[in-house]
Amino acid sequence: MSYKSLQECITDLDKKGEIKIISDEVNPDLDMASLHLNEFEKGGKAILFENIKGSNYKAVSNLFGTLERSRFMFCDSLEIVKQLIELKTNPISALKTPVKSLFTALNGIYSIPKKVSLPRSFKEVKIEDLPQIKCWEKDGGAFITLPQVYSEDPENPGILNSNLGMYRIQLSGNEYIQNEEIGLHYQIHRGIGIHQKKANKKGEPLKVSVFVGGPPAHTFSAVMPLPEGMSELSFAGVLGKRRFRYAKKDGYTISADANFVICGEIHANETKPEGPFGDHLGYYSLTHDFPVMKVKKVYAKENAIWPFTVVGRPPQEDSQFGALIHEISGKAIEKEIPGLKAVNAVDAAGVHPLLLAVGSERYTPYNPIRKPQELLTIAHHILGTGQMSLVKYLFICDDENFPNVNNEKEYFTHFLERVDWKRDLHFQTKTTIDTLDYSGDSLNEGSKVVIAAAGEIKRTLFEKIDKINLPDNFSYPKLVSKGNLVIEGKGEIDSLISSLENQNLDGIGLITLVDDSSFVCEDFSNWLWVTFTRSNPANDIYGLNAENKNKHFSCSIPIIDARIKKHHAPILER
Repeated sequence: MSYKSLQECITDLDKKGEIKIISDEVNPDLDMASLHLNEFEKGGKAILFENIKGSNYKAVSNLFGTLERSRFMFCDSLEIVKQLIELKTNPISALKTPVKSLFTALNGIYSIPKKVSLPRSFKEVKIEDLPQIKCWEKDGGAFITLPQVYSEDPENPGILNSNLGMYRIQLSGNEYIQNEEIGLHYQIHRGIGIHQKKANKKGEPLKVSVFVGGPPAHTFSAVMPLPEGMSELSFAGVLGKRRFRYAKKDGYTISADANFVICGEIHANETKPEGPFGDHLGYYSLTHDFPVMKVKKVYAKENAIWPFTVVGRPPQEDSQFGALIHEISGKAIEKEIPGLKAVNAVDAAGVHPLLLAVGSERYTPYNPIRKPQELLTIAHHILGTGQMSLVKYLFICDDENFPNVNNEKEYFTHFLERVDWKRDLHFQTKTTIDTLDYSGDSLNEGSKVVIAAAGEIKRTLFEKIDKINLPDNFSYPKLVSKGNLVIEGKGEIDSLISSLENQNLDGIGLITLVDDSSFVCEDFSNWLWVTFTRSNPANDIYGLNAENKNKHFSCSIPIIDARIKKHHAPILER
């Protein structure tokens, strides 16, 4: 739909029976988040909070809580957006369907931002006037969880040389001076970081505007991983079928359709402790120094509505962002990387910790002994592409009889039947991982592993297990899937390895060491979450009959130590 405002969207959803209205006063300290989580868990409606303690503004959450609701909000433009991305990634396709492509291109008029006067409905307010929503008990304060953070390239300023990203904002707590400072948490591989580095080089502060609210297309555009050279503002215009309207005041860019705007500056080397914050991997991200934003002006529209979400162990509302992104982008990633057939950034594992892929293996078709070759080229291309560079575990198999990459259990069965653990483990050490991943040695630092499998079935996986002898302090061996063994224990891993090496485990393809095997085996998503968020490959992958030859680690069966370690962040608990 072409919505001019967030209110228009809410009114439209209400007519469809997709809005739950809460009129009673609600405490923004944990209570609003709890109501949101309960509603999302049952696949429910968007929630309009009409009476928030300590604020004169309403708030709305769970707008994107179901894929069906997102499709409804963008039903008039989804196909056009898909076609525009297709044209961007594959221009030759326009020659095949010229009439359709022309229609798509004509819709590109919405991609041109429109400069307007600052709306009279904007009034100056203070940070303390905004809804102070705290989502998790140990959070360091109130946060903006659906911000649109706007910055421009200091060396090439202008609306189309901007970055619009979703980087969480801490409004209160810690050492921030109330109403004068807020925390801006942006991670590695983010566009705003490039802008700040250029501003630092010029000896200038970076001007930043934080938009909250506006048409839902604006919120979604802030999280959309777009092809190189495509502006988030242009994308928002096409998705919302309405040109992105902006005004200029005191050198700041202001979204004329936003409900709230915070203008401020980031100065070189000025940071303050930000966090903790209950984050989307299912753990708290801890307190670390991040840029502090010096607040200059705060604007709110009359009758403004504050959109927010709550993140936590997936799936959550942001998981639905991922589903919509996948639907819109289609095969854009596969078209960008030659030989890549399918890819799945696994939501249940927190997205960045685990990527499953399928690729072609064409380098030596004359050789009857098939082994990963092209797969390794594809894997390194994946790790050199945008946000996929943060992947920690990359499993990639060849496309012969390949499984459904989106069925994780089926994929792992296929993979464990074919992997050769003497050959197929390829580590990268002392490299970057997701800022929110605390399995590594320090912030942003850890390791990666590419596990590439090709060729015929090499083992028949156990579907059940007979007695396995375990040393003291290890117990409850269970299969979470075919040949995928989970063991619980608190003992030293060397004693476990010594014990298992003397037993017949020919039908086991992988072993995971955990704190609670009953929980892990209760659901395959539990195994995905525990295994890949609580292990750092180079530190935590061991193996039976392990060898190191020419700096290559090999084994007969790997053991991933996915137990909680002292340096890990606390688990989110309601």
